[in-house]
Amino acid sequence: MNSNNLVEFLQTGFRVSLGATASLVEILQDSGKREENLNQLRSELGQKVTEWAQKGETTEQEARNFIEKMWQRQSNPGNPGATEIPKDTPVTSSTPAASQNTQQEIEELTAQIAAIRTELEQMRQSE
Repeated sequence: MNSNNLVEFLQTGFRVSLGATASLVEILQDSGKREENLNQLRSELGQKVTEWAQKGETTEQEARNFIEKMWQRQSNPGNPGATEIPKDTPVTSSTPAASQNTQQEIEELTAQIAAIRTELEQMRQSE
């Protein structure tokens, strides 16, 4: 196998995983569309893989841009413009209450992901 093809394959796999995760979080956040999205996922898996790869690529690029901005701010501490938070960067609070709520949400989402994973495994076994 050509090393370029391997790298491209791994990068596409990473992007599909990243896009699928982002989509899963969106599905979990909107309980009204959860069942609709699961049914759609069952019927259109091939198309979803392509969408997830594209979404993963976008998310990867956004993450790279964010990291680059962080590195620039860190490497230029004397630059007053470097300490500004970009408008598209979400601002989070580090209060204990927010952290506790976030932790609860993460635990709930993890449980929901585990349930979806179990359901998908059962579907695969039944086919």
